[in-house]
Amino acid sequence: YAVVVGAIVSAMAPGAEPNTLTEAERREGFTLLFDGATLAGWDADPALWSVAGGAIVGATTAEKPTKGNTFAFWRGGAPADFELRLQWKIEGGNSGVQYRSKDLGNWVAAGYQADIDAGHAYTGILYEERGRGIMALRGEKVLRWPNGNKQVVARINEDKAVRDAIKNDDWNDYTIIADGIRLIQKINGAATMDFIDEEEAKRAASGVIALQLHAGPPMTVRFRSIRLRVLNAGAKQPAPVRAFAQTYLRCHHPVIGPEQPESKSYQLKPRAPRNAYTP
Repeated sequence: YAVVVGAIVSAMAPGAEPNTLTEAERREGFTLLFDGATLAGWDADPALWSVAGGAIVGATTAEKPTKGNTFAFWRGGAPADFELRLQWKIEGGNSGVQYRSKDLGNWVAAGYQADIDAGHAYTGILYEERGRGIMALRGEKVLRWPNGNKQVVARINEDKAVRDAIKNDDWNDYTIIADGIRLIQKINGAATMDFIDEEEAKRAASGVIALQLHAGPPMTVRFRSIRLRVLNAGAKQPAPVRAFAQTYLRCHHPVIGPEQPESKSYQLKPRAPRNAYTP
């Protein structure tokens, strides 16, 4: 899995102009997905999405609601392994950033979503739109086993620390990293979740990027400074994430777990039921 340099720090350097690339980002291979002035390269319901103030704006009103969740799709590709950086601001309602997702037509998407909501109860979690639902809560490192069972294997942050990092009524930085079976999300430099998807039957290796406008009460969401860097598969390091997942599964297996060297070294006891290892 690729090593993402600088992912711990904020995605936007202090003082960086919106909708531009820093010199460091240019060297790292980032490209801009939004020109700051038009919806060129994007596809969305023109009655609900527009460009204003250097941002892509999705808005509903009491007179102009949306019957279902609707999305603005980036039409420049369906990336597999990448780092996505963007800024967002929300007023009311719920939104999110779809990645490695499916285009179901009529501006509807399904797949992984970096969640955003105005009350910030869910901002930062990993949700799967029209799929497996909530995948990882804030601060969790989650392993999703091949049969669909999931296990919180560690805490990478505290919920309060993530919540405190979120700016109310202001621009926030989202960093999304999709690297093989591992997904990482950060807000303003704070790690919000780390997810390992071993459920091959349902996981996605690539897909579209889209921005969500949620059905419900009137709301407005804004996105700008949308930058993408495709990770070079040829530069990938050995698979530490998969090695960790496999070791974890072996150690907690009800039969072979006690005989594993790691189990003996750390005095681990099997914690997983047998059906967790049954397809």
